[in-house]
Amino acid sequence: MEIYDLINPESIVANFHATSKKQAIQDLAKKAADITGLHERVISDVLMERERLGTTGVGNGIAIPHANIATIDRPFVFVCTLINGLD
Repeated sequence: MEIYDLINPESIVANFHATSKKQAIQDLAKKAADITGLHERVISDVLMERERLGTTGVGNGIAIPHANIATIDRPFVFVCTLINGLD
């Protein structure tokens, strides 16, 4: 599988606006729900649960929120850039 198999134009959001980590994850979950067919609450809950285990921030303004959802049979990648950074 190649990276272009995982990312498509609909899964990229530029100039995303969020004022908190929770809001960023919830808004990204809405976008992911449109593409995966899952309910946005399922996606945001599993991403927030992963975030509670430890931050997915890797430094230099980059975070890689990720989670495993048993009902998804293939990986999905969503990319966003924020207008203002978050802690």
